[in-house]
Amino acid sequence: MSAKGDMIAGKWYNANFDSELIRERRIVKDYCLEYNNTPTKDLGARRDLLREILQNVEVEQVEVMSPFMVDYGYNVFMGAGCFLNHNVYLMDCAKIKFGKKCFVGPNCGFYTALHPLEVTKRNAGFEMAKPITIGDNVWIGGNVVILPGVTVGSNSVIGAGAVVTKDIPAGVLAFGNPCKVIKEVPSPAKG
Repeated sequence: MSAKGDMIAGKWYNANFDSELIRERRIVKDYCLEYNNTPTKDLGARRDLLREILQNVEVEQVEVMSPFMVDYGYNVFMGAGCFLNHNVYLMDCAKIKFGKKCFVGPNCGFYTALHPLEVTKRNAGFEMAKPITIGDNVWIGGNVVILPGVTVGSNSVIGAGAVVTKDIPAGVLAFGNPCKVIKEVPSPAKG
């Protein structure tokens, strides 16, 4: 299997020295650079670039502020009404899925990659990726870090500066380092 196939399958793969993955990262990062340098008033050009970056997202239904960066782009999925504030980085070696109406504060990182603890393997470029899943109506405050394999349940709020190392259930306020559930949040109004 190719390094890309191993990456998608959640197996150990060589990220640093595989020519196909290097080429894909370079292409999308150039698109990100162009997107980040396109004036906000040029909505058509920005949407066209965002389509190139986020191939599995209906870009007319989301808002992504500059600067913004991904590793591949094709592993990002966002529901309608999502908003990503300035300086969000999506390390999408595995899938990163946002439900509908997610709000992400500035300076947030979503990291799917894991590296070996053993130095020889790490220096050889090996890594593994685990997906990140964010439910519907989640609010993520500024400067939050979401680590590999984490799921945040729908209607939850992650407080600013949190480092989310494990799953967070639906309908809670959680913050801290490591992120911990503090209390339940009010349920959405039924109507």
